Amino acid sequence: MKYSVVRGTKDILPDEVELWQYIEETARKIFAYYNYQEIRTPIFEVTELFQKSLGDTSDVVAKEMYTFLDKGGRSISLRPESTASVVRSYIQHSMYKTQKVSKLYYCGPMFRYDRPQAGRYRQFHQIGVENLGSAEPFADAEIISLGVHIFDELGLSDLSVALNSSGCSVCRPVIEERIKQFLGNSLPHLCKDCQRRFETKPLRILDCKNKKCNNYFSALPDIRKSLCQECKDHFNSVQEYLDSLGIEFKINPRLVRGLDYYNRTVFEIVSDQLGAQNAICGGGRYDTLVEKFGGPKVPAVGFAFGMERTALVLQSLHDKKEFKKENLKLFIVALGEMQRTKGFYILDEMRRAGIKSEMSYSDSNLKTQLKLANKLEANYCLIIGEDEVEKGIAVLKNMGTGDQEELSLDDVVTQVQERI
Repeated sequence: MKYSVVRGTKDILPDEVELWQYIEETARKIFAYYNYQEIRTPIFEVTELFQKSLGDTSDVVAKEMYTFLDKGGRSISLRPESTASVVRSYIQHSMYKTQKVSKLYYCGPMFRYDRPQAGRYRQFHQIGVENLGSAEPFADAEIISLGVHIFDELGLSDLSVALNSSGCSVCRPVIEERIKQFLGNSLPHLCKDCQRRFETKPLRILDCKNKKCNNYFSALPDIRKSLCQECKDHFNSVQEYLDSLGIEFKINPRLVRGLDYYNRTVFEIVSDQLGAQNAICGGGRYDTLVEKFGGPKVPAVGFAFGMERTALVLQSLHDKKEFKKENLKLFIVALGEMQRTKGFYILDEMRRAGIKSEMSYSDSNLKTQLKLANKLEANYCLIIGEDEVEKGIAVLKNMGTGDQEELSLDDVVTQVQERI
């Protein structure tokens, strides 16, 4: 029987891994500029953690989580996102006692039982950041700037920022009541999810992806008009900071995030390369989650972006070879058993000197080994035959030009380093 990957998952093969490493390394480099530190949390947590953070009625908890009972009878869930895990760790290890503001980033797999589509999988990978400790609008703007900076560095220029404020505990009830009043007569025409949200979380209706439902939202009053003065001032300050950085953004008065913990600033970075579901990065402020998990009152803001969707956009714009780290520098052609032993020793010395090197596993002829070197795109070949060993030399061949020169075996590593 031949086995295949489970539906909704994929193998990331070596030629694509180089692109993923490029994304990861770029993000890590930018995170360092902003003084963010990496945190690594388990891929599963107690189910209650996600129920409390995301909300029992959220699509993620209600439909998409991978949940099971472990052998101790505990309900465990594979993480559908990482913010809850990071906040749990932040509280458990009392990070708030050592730093007023903790700036953390993460990278790893998440799991949601969702309908697979382009760039969306049931096991997917996210890179994200959490800024815990600052309620200032400066922190919101810095987070957005950080996201834009990463995508700029990746070479994605066709992106735009969508921005909104979803209010706070003071004005959120007013916003939700206005939504209910506006959509009340249309309720029978909305999808079942929207009808359910109407009673529990009216604001989350705006996150519906159903086109028919969206037609009813088009004339919805701008929710910003219902913001309390503090939320208005905060949102205006965020915009002023973004303007000062020259970051272009568009206000989307219907933009909300599909998770319960968000308040005030919410944003998305979107790409025209991804079609209707065009968000490549999303985030916002969540000032009550730490306290909700039993910690102190600590404001926070963050974002996450999908590796698969980012890779999809980059692949549509660039050839995979552009992300290749470096070619094979040297292929050692050893002809004959005695020469293979010598070649194996030199191969080890080259690698320890930091030269990316390779050698055939089989004792084949010169033509076959040169053909293999070409297939591996080696820059140079070092040919070691019986005659060469007797003379105490090796022949270095430039695979691009065909030029050859003899090198002494006594200091062959140094000579190769000088030439390649």
